[in-house]
Amino acid sequence: MTKKIPIRDYTLFFAIIGIWAFFAIMNPSFLGARNLSMLTIEISTTAVAALGVLLIIVCGHIDLAVGSGIGLFGGIAAVLTTAFGLPAPISMTLALIAAILIWTGMGALIVKQRIPAFIVTLGGLLIFKGVFWNVINTSTIPIVEGGKENLYSILTTQYLSPSISYMVTAFVVIAMGVSNLRARSNRKQHNFEVDDGEIAFYKFFIVSICMFIATTILNEYRGIPLSALILGIVAVGIYVLTQHLKFGRHLYAIGGNEEAAHISGVPVGKVTIGAFAIAGALVAITGFLQTSYAGSSTTSVGDLMELDAIAACVIGGVSLKGGKGTVIGVLAGSLIMASLLNGMTLMSVDPATKFIARGLVLTLAVWMDVRMNKS
Repeated sequence: MTKKIPIRDYTLFFAIIGIWAFFAIMNPSFLGARNLSMLTIEISTTAVAALGVLLIIVCGHIDLAVGSGIGLFGGIAAVLTTAFGLPAPISMTLALIAAILIWTGMGALIVKQRIPAFIVTLGGLLIFKGVFWNVINTSTIPIVEGGKENLYSILTTQYLSPSISYMVTAFVVIAMGVSNLRARSNRKQHNFEVDDGEIAFYKFFIVSICMFIATTILNEYRGIPLSALILGIVAVGIYVLTQHLKFGRHLYAIGGNEEAAHISGVPVGKVTIGAFAIAGALVAITGFLQTSYAGSSTTSVGDLMELDAIAACVIGGVSLKGGKGTVIGVLAGSLIMASLLNGMTLMSVDPATKFIARGLVLTLAVWMDVRMNKS
């Protein structure tokens, strides 16, 4: 049975092309190797956070504490590394554990006390912001001491060599092809809809060519950034979790109809709390990436990133009502958000206009979600 390609797939593709064409015309350096390398790092931070938000929204909730958490856990790791002299891996591990525990606690509060996620995470937004500022004493905390690099500092400054970059890209393309073939075969066996064979081949071919072109351009600068490799690992992990494990099927069932899922024997509470715990881990990882990219922990790290993450999800086809959304869609939405911010920065757009643009994109994304759900 052949399925139709969703209209959103076309709109996302043409939106990305249109945005890149506009910024390339306004500033040719937008498509330069150096800027595309910086854009790749920016996409990585946005997308890792958005993948965490994906899990929360799919099961029918919302997370407004992401941005404050990004600043807080990045700041905790920075303080432990520079002020207390702990090795960067230990500092980051402690911050990661703290994030998982705190987000697990928020999930438990939502599930067991039946408090709306909007209220719990809004409170978290304010609390974490205040704690964050106290942790860094409203000052700038560097992530390196004495000019010596550590694991924390190289997250966004280390690059794969050109040869390794090509090897990684080839591996990803082969793995993607094998995964697509297996998924297609499984869907046919169960009489599910699949893309027309020719269309499926062209989609795979175009994506593969784009990946190799991107790798070639990035190699003209310094290679694939380490942060992109981290994003790839996270994206594969979330993809497997949501598409091939029982936990993922339960997430979508809860978001689609929580009462029906409960009656069907789905452990709603445990799955929801588990989604928050994983999201907390991704918040911490984003905090490390964002702080590393800034070079230090400051009060502005993580500002409004919860809105960027939510917008990336909704643009990518994640329904705010829950039960719908894909990793590929979130990555496309993250690319759009990161491209907009990067392009506006290259054009020296003032901060006020950036705020307006982000607000308009978020509003448009929600409007699209409502329209798509009605159709």
